[in-house]
Amino acid sequence: MGAGHTHKLYRHGHSPIHALPPHCKLAATFAFVLVVVSTPREAMWAFGLYALLLAAVMAVARIPAAFVLRRLLIEVPFVAFAVLMPFVAEGERVEVLGMSLSVSGLWGAWNVLAKGTLGVAASVLLASTTELRALLLGLQRLKLPPLLVQIASFMIRYGDVIGGELRRMSIARRSRGFEARGIRHWGVLAKTAGALFIRSYERGERVYLAMVSRGYSGSMPVIDDIAATRAQWAYAAVLPLAALAVCLMGWTL
Repeated sequence: MGAGHTHKLYRHGHSPIHALPPHCKLAATFAFVLVVVSTPREAMWAFGLYALLLAAVMAVARIPAAFVLRRLLIEVPFVAFAVLMPFVAEGERVEVLGMSLSVSGLWGAWNVLAKGTLGVAASVLLASTTELRALLLGLQRLKLPPLLVQIASFMIRYGDVIGGELRRMSIARRSRGFEARGIRHWGVLAKTAGALFIRSYERGERVYLAMVSRGYSGSMPVIDDIAATRAQWAYAAVLPLAALAVCLMGWTL
């Protein structure tokens, strides 16, 4: 984890949110999502307040709304699932615009949309203000099993390498006049996938042998040990604590 790796979700900035240690932001995001999930679905006003809290974080981090909204498109499959729930769920029915919809399905759809959207938005804000390398260091600081952190690190690092290899193989096919236009070309694509797997496996073996020859014994050296002050923890705790207050009101009101 010595070299930097910038991902497409990250937006460079110098805001107070960017400056927070990654493990503080990870813990705050996890706590916020946990509180949102624990909120009763009937407290619809609470989810509006959660959205306002995220909007405040977005303003402090100077992240444009369009940047976040574009990345929320990742939840489109879940939205499609939620839209179908009122039609397929059983139980009491209600007429809406001439359609017979399930009451429990409507509540379920609202539950999925509200909580899912808030969770994805919180994750997008986390990724927008934290580099991938810092996220891995934060996970390590939070005592996540080292093996899982290493696997995630290698996936991030060599995902781009394998993607580049696939692009070069695609260019090589097109330079020889190949264009996949139907089922009869699936054999060629299958051979490409097989060749990519073999090349990736061989590359992985070479990388592992190179690491062992340099003293790798199952754990990666920590180059930057990021510590957090009490003030930084308190600053990061503002979002989940405010959300917890809203959640408690949602259960009592």
